[in-house]
Amino acid sequence: MQSTPKIKIPKATALLGSRPFSRSCCRRNLPSIAPRPSLSIKHIRQNPELYSQNCIDRNYKEQKDHPFKIIRLFDDWKELQRKGRGLRERNNDIRTKLSHAKTFSGRDIEEEHKKPEDTDSLLEEAKRLKTQIGEIETQEARLNGEIQLLAQELPNLTSPDTPIGSEAKVVGYINEADRSSTSAHDGRWRNHVYIGNEFDLLDFAGAATTTGWGWYYLKNEAALLEQALVQYALSIAMKNGFSCVSPPSIVYSHIAGACGFHPRDQGGEQQSYILQQNDKNQGSQKPDLSLAGTAEVPFASMQANASMEAKELPLRVIGASRCYRAEAGARGLETKGLYRVHEFTKVEMFAWTLKEDEHSVFDSMVEIQKEILQGLGLHCRILEMPSADLGASAARKLDIETFFPSRREKNQGWGEITSLSLCTDYQTRRLGTRVKLPVTATQSGSEFPSTMNGTALAVPRVLAALLEKGWDETEMLITIPRVLRPWMHGIDVIKKRR
Repeated sequence: MQSTPKIKIPKATALLGSRPFSRSCCRRNLPSIAPRPSLSIKHIRQNPELYSQNCIDRNYKEQKDHPFKIIRLFDDWKELQRKGRGLRERNNDIRTKLSHAKTFSGRDIEEEHKKPEDTDSLLEEAKRLKTQIGEIETQEARLNGEIQLLAQELPNLTSPDTPIGSEAKVVGYINEADRSSTSAHDGRWRNHVYIGNEFDLLDFAGAATTTGWGWYYLKNEAALLEQALVQYALSIAMKNGFSCVSPPSIVYSHIAGACGFHPRDQGGEQQSYILQQNDKNQGSQKPDLSLAGTAEVPFASMQANASMEAKELPLRVIGASRCYRAEAGARGLETKGLYRVHEFTKVEMFAWTLKEDEHSVFDSMVEIQKEILQGLGLHCRILEMPSADLGASAARKLDIETFFPSRREKNQGWGEITSLSLCTDYQTRRLGTRVKLPVTATQSGSEFPSTMNGTALAVPRVLAALLEKGWDETEMLITIPRVLRPWMHGIDVIKKRR
């Protein structure tokens, strides 16, 4: 990226601690209200092996050398500081001499020859020094920007609770397994795509014509089930202290990036939908806009550039939104039907908390997820996800998978339906979110709170699981879970239309 001229970094502390990314070259094309990241560059420089190994453990191999590059760039920056300090000292000396020279101008003309040094030569040297100092400051700003860019690309440090490697650890189950009604024909007869077509609940063909592969229509009782699932999840979370928020579905791309979401993943696969600028705005350097892949992004940025009170925490919000994912994947069992789609409704939980409370709040959100799935009667297992499966922002992640009879050929039928991530201060540092600490004998000032986000309910996958679980081949009907019936307008079962 191009460097921004006329940048002054007068003190070495601009890179020594957790300072905002001030006026760096990386902030071109960003609005003035864009959050300024406040990364712990000092901690990275002091622990390069830790950060490098963390990249390797999390499969961020392209970033594994970033900590050592940061150290080299910082050494270059210090050398520029040393040179600049000498030039500034000489510049200050010249200013002093020029100020003394001015005192001679008030004396008699015959005393002019007593000036200690020629004013013209001093002014000429001052101009040269100004140019040299400006060049050094530009180089300092460039190095500062490169350091910040490298630091921003590093993933969060991994929690001690996270298994290192690529194997998840099963840590619990929800509801007993229901194997009584399984048969050799489950792959077809208990497949939600077949059931949805037979009962006029799903339309993939019409959506393919309208939008393309990876989209769908929910029809009749399926459309009602979507609304029922949303209301059911909201009711469970709200009774546990969550406030309801309806977030926007379009966000600045730099906000998504601050939350750990980037246009492409580590494998180069497209992740996000970037909105095209109209002809009038193209070339105007207006910031890019993206369709949010999850409400986590607009929720996190609700407190961007804000300072919260410690007594307000934990602050917990929940909301339903449409989510957009570009990476629906290749055709096959993994992506069949509703399992992996480009657009869907999801109910998302989000929380800010003090660092010392992050684990208790995390555990409480897991309990909400368990309560929701217990009520739906789905047989699930809870997984502590390994380091290689974590996104950039997560220090720890739990996934909950349910059993799909039609997916026995893939992962023994298990498929993810919720996740919960602990992001520590990764997002708040990048979004400028702080919490004011109460003044005590041992602390004062502010810190960056921890954030966590979790799926309360993702409609397509849960709907698919309910269709397969509730399918009664003998009676040719689908049973609706009791907890959803208050929002189903008196419908208890779904029967085939004649």
